[in-house]
Amino acid sequence: MEKLHIITPVKDSIDSTIDTINAIMASEISVPHTYTVFNDFSTPENTARLASEAQEKGFSLVNLCDITTHPSPNYLLVLQMTQKKALEENAGVLIVESDVTVQPHTLQALYDGAVARPDCGIAAAVTVDENGDINYPYKYAIGKENQVVDNKRHCSFCCSLLTLALLRTVDFQQLDATKNWFDVTISHESLARGLKNYLFTTLPVLHRPHASRPWKLLKYKNPLKYYWLKFTRGQDKI
Repeated sequence: MEKLHIITPVKDSIDSTIDTINAIMASEISVPHTYTVFNDFSTPENTARLASEAQEKGFSLVNLCDITTHPSPNYLLVLQMTQKKALEENAGVLIVESDVTVQPHTLQALYDGAVARPDCGIAAAVTVDENGDINYPYKYAIGKENQVVDNKRHCSFCCSLLTLALLRTVDFQQLDATKNWFDVTISHESLARGLKNYLFTTLPVLHRPHASRPWKLLKYKNPLKYYWLKFTRGQDKI
């Protein structure tokens, strides 16, 4: 990997998104990189605010409403666009979602950790709450703090680097377009192609789950209602 394409897909959740952006822009990162925020049909007010932030801070902003009429979420389109560009430039793709705040060293350390492991398909940073405790979606890693875990379970895309080796092996154009989210599928494809997925519990990042889609918090507060909405509305397909 000669460089990184850092991306943040976002729909509204503007305050947490700006926290994400600020942390990325303040990162101590030496590898050549670009940073793009993909605005997935946020409100006009939040779109305007993102445009102002982009002009002030110097990151790229792509408004997906200028590219597609497909309703949000458009995660697949974002992945496909970014994969194409990354392959053209021998780059990895580092996803930092809009409910995650990285530490200054996180992005460079993920890159270094991936490069040091030639078999790496995905390098993921573990997520924690405000108290520093591992939280969703990595609760299964509790007890494995301060390690680099050869992860046989899927990596979330909360803060994950998809290496050039993975991007050259898994064609995102072939992913199931009926789904909304692709971390499980791509994690499994990575393992199936002989790569390894590493979870860095040495690199905790703050995660405020589902800031952009708060209805998904029902999964913890009222799971029966969550699954009713999930299946009756055809939402949240993994």
